[in-house]
Parts: sequence; structure tokens; C-alpha cells
Amino acid sequence: MSDTSKRGWLIPIGGAEERSTDALILRRFMELCGGRDARILVIPTASELAETGPNYVSLFEEMGARSRYIPIDEREDCFAEEIVSTLERASGIFLTGGNQLRLSTILGGTPVARSIRDRFAKGVHVAGTSAGAAIVCEHMIAGGPTGPTPTENGVTMAPGLGLTNKAIVDQHFRQRDRLGRLLTALSYNPFATGLGIDEDTAAFISPRGTLEVVGSGAITVVDPSGLQHSSMHDASDQDPISLIGLTLHILTAGDHFNLETRQAQAITLN
Repeated sequence: MSDTSKRGWLIPIGGAEERSTDALILRRFMELCGGRDARILVIPTASELAETGPNYVSLFEEMGARSRYIPIDEREDCFAEEIVSTLERASGIFLTGGNQLRLSTILGGTPVARSIRDRFAKGVHVAGTSAGAAIVCEHMIAGGPTGPTPTENGVTMAPGLGLTNKAIVDQHFRQRDRLGRLLTALSYNPFATGLGIDEDTAAFISPRGTLEVVGSGAITVVDPSGLQHSSMHDASDQDPISLIGLTLHILTAGDHFNLETRQAQAITLN
């Protein structure tokens, strides 16, 4: 059995995180990575905007960390020895937002993806925002319609980086009304916990699987471990899905959830 205490922290962010004033989420990630000794590598592959990588590098450098980005735009870039060796020197890896299918089709099955998993297993912290948050899981939500009701065709799934198999993440959650597609994803196989992460909100997940909410929004936690009934196997195209026995928590800043025991804990204010 592997020693999970050696893993890095995993930080999926719901997108649109604060990047001015105190930049709470990004600053906390930087401090985890070593503060002024941090070496943060930005991977802007999900975005097709040329300024995405440099903008995050500037943010982390303004906070006092050392940072650089690697422009991985094609699959062949993921086989370059120089890029893989750059990952070996990072204390933190940051995956930007954009299109998660662009991320998975370019990185999937390459030395860069293997290196990210290896570095994470050895204690390097990995954060991702928006599309970068979706891909950290073993099973990635790649798309789906908006709305609160799970339906037979309510989500598109794809393989992710596999940094955790304990959770399925959806982002921009409340802002884009994505409860239905998260519930649909969980109905396929109610093993993982669903994490619907609002904008400017992050789940700081420790190596032991304890999650803390950081940011201005909320995380909707859907625990399917008590599921008693799902109609997914009988559903026809676009049918609504019946799910009975789910547990739902709404967690805000400072609240905790243990992905191993499935216990939620509210912050205690003195």
C-alpha cells in the first residue's frame, strides 16, 4: 500500500479566481510550494491565448515566487526532454483554464503527463483552475448541458490525469448551473465524491484526503456512497434520472470534508 503522506497537495479551483488585491487562493498555493523559495511551473495548454502563461507567471513573481511557463501546444512538445526536465525542478505545477479536452488530447499518455503524476506522488503540489481543475481527476467531466436535473445524456466523460480517484470535479459550478451534469457523472458509477466548485473558490486537498474550502464561494459536495437507487440503466435518450439516497453538503470558506471517511465539518467560529 502506497504512503499517501508523501503526495503533494491537490488544489482544484472553480475558475475566475481573484488575481488582484490579496489573490488569496493563488497566494496560499504559492506558500504551500515554498513561498519565496517556490518554483512554480505554469502549464497553459488548455488556453489558446498567448498571454495566459505569461500572465500567471507575472502574478506568482509579484508574490515573490520564482515561476516560468512551458508552451505545450502540440503533442510532440510533450516528448521534448527539455520540457520534461523542467517539470523535475518544479515545487508546484499550475494548470490554467481553457478547454479540458485540449488538455487531455495533448497531454494524455505522454511523458509530460507521466511526469506530472510522478512529481505529485513525490510531494510536488498541483493546482488547476477551471479546465485545469477538471483534468486532475481520474474521470474528467469534459462537457454537458446546464441545468439542475441529471439526464441520460447529461454529461460527457473523458480520462483525466488520475491524480485522484476519490473525486469528480466540476467547475464554475453555481455560476453555470452544473448540478445536473455532476449528478449524471456520479450516476454512472457512484464511487467517487462529486465536488462542484464555485468561481473564486478552491478545494485544498491534503495528502491524506482532507479537503478545506478556500475562497469567496462554496463547494457543493455530493456523496453517493449511500445511493439506494439509480434509474440510469433503464433510461432512454434525454430521460431524467432518478437518484435516491444521495447526501449533499454545501461548504464555504474554512469548512472541511474528508474524502476517505466522507465526513463534513463546519468551521467553528469563536
